[in-house]
Amino acid sequence: MKLKIVCGQMEVTPGRPDVNFPKILKAIEQARYLGADILLLPEMCVPGYLIGDLWEQETYLDDCEYYNEEIIKASQGLCVMFGSVVREAGKLNEDGRVRKYNAAFAAQDGKIVGGYWGHDYVIKTSMPNYREFDDYRHFYSLTKLCAEEGHDVVEALQPLELTIRGEKVRIGLMLCEDGWTENYYLNVPQTLTEHGAQLLCNLSCSPYTLGKNHKRNRLFSAQAKQAGIPLVYCNNVGIQNNGKNIFTYDGYSSAYNGRGELITSAEIYTECFLEFTVDTVTGAILPTVPVAPLLEEPVSVYKSLRYGTELFLKQCGIKRMTIGLSGGIDSAVTAAMYADILGPENILLLNLPSQYNSDTTKNLAYRLAQSLGANYGVIPISQSYEHTVEQLSTTPITNFSTGASFNLELSTLIKENIQARDRGARIIAAASAAFGGAFSCNSNKAEISVGYATFYGDICGALAMIGDIWKYQVYALGRYLNEVIFQREVIPEDIFTIRPSAELSDAQTVGKGGDPLIYPYHDYLLRSFIENWHKTTPADILRWYKAGTLAQEIGCSKDIIVASFPTPADFIADLERWWRLFAGFSVAKRIQAPPILAITKRSFGYDHREAQLSPYFSREFYQLKEELLRN
Repeated sequence: MKLKIVCGQMEVTPGRPDVNFPKILKAIEQARYLGADILLLPEMCVPGYLIGDLWEQETYLDDCEYYNEEIIKASQGLCVMFGSVVREAGKLNEDGRVRKYNAAFAAQDGKIVGGYWGHDYVIKTSMPNYREFDDYRHFYSLTKLCAEEGHDVVEALQPLELTIRGEKVRIGLMLCEDGWTENYYLNVPQTLTEHGAQLLCNLSCSPYTLGKNHKRNRLFSAQAKQAGIPLVYCNNVGIQNNGKNIFTYDGYSSAYNGRGELITSAEIYTECFLEFTVDTVTGAILPTVPVAPLLEEPVSVYKSLRYGTELFLKQCGIKRMTIGLSGGIDSAVTAAMYADILGPENILLLNLPSQYNSDTTKNLAYRLAQSLGANYGVIPISQSYEHTVEQLSTTPITNFSTGASFNLELSTLIKENIQARDRGARIIAAASAAFGGAFSCNSNKAEISVGYATFYGDICGALAMIGDIWKYQVYALGRYLNEVIFQREVIPEDIFTIRPSAELSDAQTVGKGGDPLIYPYHDYLLRSFIENWHKTTPADILRWYKAGTLAQEIGCSKDIIVASFPTPADFIADLERWWRLFAGFSVAKRIQAPPILAITKRSFGYDHREAQLSPYFSREFYQLKEELLRN
């Protein structure tokens, strides 16, 4: 049998079923116009997915279920498969909360077609409870329900039987994680196939991360090939967030034939209809569009950051941004990105020099702002900084227990932080209020990893746009902005070549000192602490260092390790320094940091979850340290 299938790759607005419902109705109308037999819509396309404990509001669930019924009624002339939330009346979970399912409906000609025994819907089997996902907090799985009711979950996983143009066809309908079979004991796609499915359909709400589409293609291709039947993946676009991370959804809805070949896919980050015909007898797929190309870095980084930031600003109603412009690469890339998104007329760039800022960086900031055509101002902070230092150091402090008085002593670090806070919390925040809109956090992932930022200074703002990319990726993004997006040297070449520096003291300037981080070595070291699924520890680093395989294990050049650390003692001291910062006080800074736009495998926030603890070094670390220093 030949089936005309349309994937409705729609933008889902989280927490707004009233916004999503009209889109779904329009998708049904369009699919009917295109002559579709089956319209696939994404997982949780009615309520959205990452909506926190909004799941606990009964009136919200009432509305979602109302829209579910209206969508079912609208399914005249075709079959509509869509994902939403469902309550089960009279049942509670173990924690006392109302029973809810992450479910998929199949509706045809205004009626429900099949579902789990005694239910008019398909219930998600595999519940993600890792990274940003927290499904066990909100939903009940098919596995748990079967155990509760004494059913065999394998037997419960049955295809839906549809009648299309007088012929029977069996569809294996599943939800997102049900298709990620690598670490689950139950292989949902294979089970549905063994029970007679002629076509597998995966409705997803799958966030984008770098490299994820390649992995999904390998996995879903293998599933279709193993099953010997076509597999269709329908995903949404848009952004969703959990309060600390903003995730982009790139769509990339796809179809694989019975040989496991990817035949067609939708353009990423685009609301569209992916049309194709499936032959359920031969397993062939006749596409209307070819496979969309997958983007590699830095194009993929740019696309994701731009798309996610633009939607975040729209959802928040932010039309203008104020950015502190230092003359360094991080603020330069941030400024160029916001100019690209909002237009240069809607960004305010402020250079806030103290006595430690060089003419070089001040000139670079000016040249960048001029090249962008943005609003630009220079507000020196030396006078206010010196006034604050004088106030703190000369104001007598009385100890009422003893009657003695003393004055506060300000270290170099305290004085550096005064400047950062004066720039961020006082001037930039106030200027953004006057200019309208919000202000930006310019910190990259390396700085956030080790807390190389000041509380309420340069780690504040509405959004950390580049907070999930490493310094070497920031440089690459800057090159891409110049060469491809603006097609001219918007970011001056000297910004790429000068040594990064905070310019907060005599010992830390562009001419000498500079940032304590060694790029890109520390990018790769810190990335191994965060983004590896099995978290790397200092013991692992020392083991690899001793074996001479460190560069290979973390992905950096061996030359930079040799050049940066002449002796094992130097290497160990550096490792201990940054581990103590990473696992120590910087956690407190990360907890209070702005939301981060997530694009890597693990971003700080609810993706990479952490507690405020003291740094821990294992027994193996101390053993290896002793051996290396002894030799």
